[in-house]
Amino acid sequence: MTLTCVAIGLDHRHIYGMTENMQKVGVRCLGYWTEGAPEPLAGYVKRFPDLPRFERLEDALNCGADLALISAIPADRAALTVQAMQHGMDVMSDKPGCTTFEQLEQIKATVKATGRIWSVNFSERFETPVSTLASELVTQGAIGKVVQTVGLGPHRLNRPTRPDWFFDPTRFGGILTDIASHQIDQFLHYTGSNDAEITHAFTANYANPSDPDLQDFGEINLRSDRGTGYIRVDWYTPDALPTWGDGRLTILGTEGTIELRKYVDVGGAEGTDHLILTNGTRCEKIDASGAGLPYFERLADDITNRTETAMTQNHCFTVMELALRAQAMADAP
Repeated sequence: MTLTCVAIGLDHRHIYGMTENMQKVGVRCLGYWTEGAPEPLAGYVKRFPDLPRFERLEDALNCGADLALISAIPADRAALTVQAMQHGMDVMSDKPGCTTFEQLEQIKATVKATGRIWSVNFSERFETPVSTLASELVTQGAIGKVVQTVGLGPHRLNRPTRPDWFFDPTRFGGILTDIASHQIDQFLHYTGSNDAEITHAFTANYANPSDPDLQDFGEINLRSDRGTGYIRVDWYTPDALPTWGDGRLTILGTEGTIELRKYVDVGGAEGTDHLILTNGTRCEKIDASGAGLPYFERLADDITNRTETAMTQNHCFTVMELALRAQAMADAP
C-alpha cells in the first residue's frame, strides 16, 4: 500500500524539504492547504506544481492521508497537530512542534488517546547527511563514550522577508523554543540521554533595537546522567557567508572528537556536510554528503508498522519540553 501525505500550513520554508523527502521515499502527496498567501507559497508551487490546493482546512483534514506535514505559524502548529491526529493522521511537524507547555500537554493527551505518531522534523539532524555519518561513528565507538556536545546554530535574519509573526514571541515561541530545539535534540541523541536538566538559559536582543520583542541571541547549558552540553543560537549570520548559517556541532568523546560543519566549511573545502574525526588512529576530514537521510524512510516504516525507528515518541516530547523549559528560564524576570 502506498502511503499518502498532505501539507498543512506553508508558513516556513522547511515545508519544502519535508514534502520532497517524503516523496523521495515513495509517499504520495495529495495536496496542500495554507491560510492566505505566506511567503513560502510561491516557492512551494514552483517546486510541486502538480499538487492541488485544498480551499478549506476541513477538506485537507478529511482527504484520507496517512501523514500530515505541518509547517504553519509556530503557535498554530499544536492545534493543527491535534486536529490531524483526531482525523486519523500521523504528524510530522516543523520545529518547534509547539510553543507552550499547555500545547505540549494537549499533544501528549491526543497521542495517548489516538495512538498516532507525533514527530518533529529536527532538520539540522534529519536533513544533513553529515549527522547520519556522525551517528554511525558514535555507535561504532569511534570516539569512545560521548560526554559533551557543543551545538552552534547561527541564522541569517533576512529582515525584509520576515512576516510580522516572526517578531511576536507569542506567535514565534522565542529563540530557544525555536532554533535551540535542534541542538537539544542533538545533545540527547549523541549522548544517549533520555532526559536532561537545564542549568542555564539566557536570551538577549543585542543588534535589533527597533524590534524590541526579537531575541537575536540565546544560549543554554544542560546536563544529564550521560554528559553535558552547551548551545548557542543567534540571528547574526553576515551577508558574505554563502549560506544561511555556519551550523556546527562538536561531539566530545573519551577517545576522540567529531566536528560537523554542516552547511559550509569556511576557508576550506567546497560543498556541505564536512566531518572532522580525530581519535587514536585517525585524524581526517571526511566528505559525508553521501551518508543519506534515513529519518524519512524510517518514519514511513513507522507509520506502516507502528514502530519507533525514526525517533521515539518520548524523545520528541522531551526535546520540546526541554526547549520550553529553557525558554521559560530565560524569560523569567
